[in-house]
Amino acid sequence: MIFNGIIFDFNGVLWWDSHLHEYAWKQFSEAVGSRSFSIEEIKVHVFGRTNQHCLQYLLGRPVTGYELEQLTQQKETIYRQLCLKQGTDFKLSSGAIELLDYLVAHDIPCTIATGSEKTNLDFFVEHFLLRNWFDLRHIVYDDGSRSGKPAPDMYLDAANRLELEPAQCIVVEDSDSGIEAAYAAGIGYIVALGPEASHHRLRNLKGVNRVVDSLEKFPMELLY
Repeated sequence: MIFNGIIFDFNGVLWWDSHLHEYAWKQFSEAVGSRSFSIEEIKVHVFGRTNQHCLQYLLGRPVTGYELEQLTQQKETIYRQLCLKQGTDFKLSSGAIELLDYLVAHDIPCTIATGSEKTNLDFFVEHFLLRNWFDLRHIVYDDGSRSGKPAPDMYLDAANRLELEPAQCIVVEDSDSGIEAAYAAGIGYIVALGPEASHHRLRNLKGVNRVVDSLEKFPMELLY
């Protein structure tokens, strides 16, 4: 089957930053929640999730409004500082530029569906020059208007912005919650991305069609 568009998760897919989020959340959770997130908690309750979910899980109570914004920016400031400290390693993931250039050259619709909030999205747009490949109006991010992953809402919205049915789209994801969201949205083909050590686990997640270790291995034969 040939597909008509691609929706990328961002963190852990177009930008390999899982270790930075892990470090930032551990540092932040110790300062605010008086304990450090475990590796398992980060996998289940951080990767792919909105900040609101992470904070509510950490604090064990609802977090909304002004408090949500303040705590979010406190954590994301730590994260963005870590990004900038990466120097020449602060760049799009292996194979990303080549794949995105191909999509643009062949007029294949693509967008991003990310759990990142607006401040981080703007940061990525500036530093990764995302306007070169994406219509910013089509990017779906955590603006508080929809349920975050693993709910299907972000991927349903992203497909709609590309004027495609979910079944016509390929999604590239790295997190369990993101894969669950793509499957729940009825996405036609799900590519899971992760290091080789994670491939057996990723293959066994419901809905996963292909597992790769970088965007250099993206199955180009699936594109119209």
